[in-house]
Amino acid sequence: MVVAEELGGRITTRSTIHFARARRGRKELRRGEAPPPPAPPAYGRVPRIARLMALAIRMQTLVGAGEVSDYAELARLGHVTRARVTQIMNLLCLAPDIQEDILFLPPIESGRDPIRELQLRPITMVPDWRKQRRMWREILKPAR
Repeated sequence: MVVAEELGGRITTRSTIHFARARRGRKELRRGEAPPPPAPPAYGRVPRIARLMALAIRMQTLVGAGEVSDYAELARLGHVTRARVTQIMNLLCLAPDIQEDILFLPPIESGRDPIRELQLRPITMVPDWRKQRRMWREILKPAR
């Protein structure tokens, strides 16, 4: 907002400005209100099961794009056994809404993760998504 007024033969302008960081950290004068400060960082850590779910999705993308030929090559590249790669990839057998719930689990402030991958293995073996959802709700009850 720019306001101009004349006082005793002088013109005075008023405007709202703020300083912002430009390239290479230089300060730059800009018009208008300063943007709101960024949200403070979330404290805690991402649950391990959420990281494993994201890893499974990434590994599937690599195989699907042909960047990696198969799970055995993923195991070699990741320095893990083929069995472990299979355990991680089995997370993709979960119902899509369960996968989304896992990816958006709240950060862990302290202590152990309330949901472990070992608890999800039996659910991944069930082909019916409705049964998976029931089993998932049972796991969530003690975690809350």
